[in-house]
Amino acid sequence: MKDLYSLTAEGTEFENFCGGNLGGEHETCVEVGAIPGSATAFAVRDNKPAGAGIELRFTDAELNDFAVGWVKKQGLAL
Repeated sequence: MKDLYSLTAEGTEFENFCGGNLGGEHETCVEVGAIPGSATAFAVRDNKPAGAGIELRFTDAELNDFAVGWVKKQGLAL
């Protein structure tokens, strides 16, 4: 597996997933974007000022596994 952190995230277009905005405008968002040049690499970041510039990187398989596991653990339905 290629080191996802060796890829440049420059040009990544992030999509916001917000949950309530209890801390102010867009203070409760998680941002996810596909890393340009890779079909399976994604960056995830928090949009709070304290987390600015900090991102985690995952493959699509890792994100899918997380999403399915989270939905099941929380008892959510799609």
